Amino acid sequence: MGRTWATLGVDLHLEPAGPGLRRGLTDALREAVRGGRLVPGTRLPSSRSLAADLGIARNTVADAYADLVAEGWLTARQGSGTRVATREPEPSPPGRHGAAPATGTTAHHPVYDLRAGRPDLSAFPRAEWLRAARRALTSAPNEAFGYGDPRGRVELRTALAAYLARARGVRADPERIVICAGFAHGLSLLGRLLRARGADTVAVESYGLDEHWRLLTTAGLRTRPLPFDRLGTDTREVPRGAAAVLLTPAHQFPMGAPLHHDRRAAVVGWARRTGGLVLEDDYDGEFRYDRRPVGALQGLAPDEVVHLGTASKSLAPGLRLGWMVLPPGLAREVTAVKGGVDSCGALDQLTLAEFITSGAYDRHVRASRSRYRRRRDALVAALAERAPDIRVTGIAAGLHMLLRLPTGTQHRVIHAAAARGLALEGLTPRHRHPDAVTAPLDALVLGYGTPADHAWSGALDILCTVLSDPAVTGAERIPGTDSGTAAPHPMAKRR
Repeated sequence: MGRTWATLGVDLHLEPAGPGLRRGLTDALREAVRGGRLVPGTRLPSSRSLAADLGIARNTVADAYADLVAEGWLTARQGSGTRVATREPEPSPPGRHGAAPATGTTAHHPVYDLRAGRPDLSAFPRAEWLRAARRALTSAPNEAFGYGDPRGRVELRTALAAYLARARGVRADPERIVICAGFAHGLSLLGRLLRARGADTVAVESYGLDEHWRLLTTAGLRTRPLPFDRLGTDTREVPRGAAAVLLTPAHQFPMGAPLHHDRRAAVVGWARRTGGLVLEDDYDGEFRYDRRPVGALQGLAPDEVVHLGTASKSLAPGLRLGWMVLPPGLAREVTAVKGGVDSCGALDQLTLAEFITSGAYDRHVRASRSRYRRRRDALVAALAERAPDIRVTGIAAGLHMLLRLPTGTQHRVIHAAAARGLALEGLTPRHRHPDAVTAPLDALVLGYGTPADHAWSGALDILCTVLSDPAVTGAERIPGTDSGTAAPHPMAKRR
């Protein structure tokens, strides 16, 4: 049944096909959008008009529109009708002109994105932030608009000292906090400081972010990976000559487990014996779902641990606001390396200070925690039903989980998902240190915080479709339990 409609100026041939009219129409409209025949912003005919043109029931058209709105292909607003959603082009599928990179990164933005590293940006609390900005601007002293204290605004440092003590168990005062433009900026400053002190080596986790290792290398330092076993990162034998250890103790990235309590004690003992520093990346410490968040390592050893945090996961990375809680005496050295000026916007700092002290930050974190937990539960349940051979680990906290894949299938899974418009990221090679002695694992580092609510169901459906396809994942069973794994979550049995 092929028909052409010209309602509202739209002239398009449709040929619904498939086991049912609703599914056939949905597929035909989706392909028209994906292929560019329906460009973003195009207003579609009303369900009544299109049903009349195609000679089918109005409810069938309305249901197809609703399905595509839920998937993110269309938008529907009162008074504006149904339109093609604005979106970036999807990645090109692998073919003779070049396969998609193994990490899932392409030259174009995908339709859906389940790569780890950022929160749901559509959930940024715009109204509350605007109110905080107005209050901060109204009460700001004139000197706030000058060059400022290189450590950052005292209002924000004071608010952070109180919040971190209450929520993360950090022991600090405003004089020991330095504001920076995100974690990467803070790590770069610490790398330059360590090199200026004569250091040449920093111990890092076998699994982590290659960007962080490159920052340390750029500062003139070598990175040496720590062993990794069934208990996670092994800190009992820090490489000889290391001046610092970079860790994600509360929720290891990307494997997902917290640092074992014996190994917390071991790294603190190493720092006290050698005078070394522990650099604590507390990137998502507020988001834990099975119990209260694991306290910061800094609370055990404030004189040996540099605690680094940001608003990137709790609010948005575009704010470019982070902080370092430093051991006594180190704040002055870091400030000197920073260059003697405040490199972060004063108004944004004052707004965040107001946002924290007013209680809006706590409310936002609680609401985000609840939303992400629902997503995690839905994801675990869907995988248990549709792809039961995929082992899911690292689900107790954070905005990502690890999906163990059958050996040799990581690249196939990523490419198959990219062909359907879904961006995924593999564990290797990006997240495995090149000198790590652990064998490479086939796995996905899956970020369930990234999609907006309207795109969540579409992303989840494509993921499950790919992972349940024997042609993609094969029939081979997952190898036995190893490091970073966890018992199945009870939500896996809930439908």
